[in-house]
Amino acid sequence: MPRSFLTDEMWLKLAPLLPPERGGMGRSRLPNRPMVEAILWKHRTGAPRRDMPEAFGPWTSIYTRFNAWSKRGVWQEVLEWLRKDADLEWVMLDGTIARAHPHSAGQKGGS
Repeated sequence: MPRSFLTDEMWLKLAPLLPPERGGMGRSRLPNRPMVEAILWKHRTGAPRRDMPEAFGPWTSIYTRFNAWSKRGVWQEVLEWLRKDADLEWVMLDGTIARAHPHSAGQKGGS
């Protein structure tokens, strides 16, 4: 597998939020961790799915898992959980680059 993005500590926090790897009938599923690594790789690089490294497995399997989890709200739950556990100690916003609409400064005119 290409270089890993998730540390073991990150994975231990994330794994319980994901659907089980095994269960149900049918073909056994690929493990969640490589799937999540592949999904993160795709979104981090912006590369087309078909250009994913073969080490991640078939791109169609990765897309299918991502799409199914999206429809089931898994990603929304993960993001909500991560928001609760966020470390905001070093978050900064540089207001010199934030542009406001002219009307927010009291500009006259317009409709």
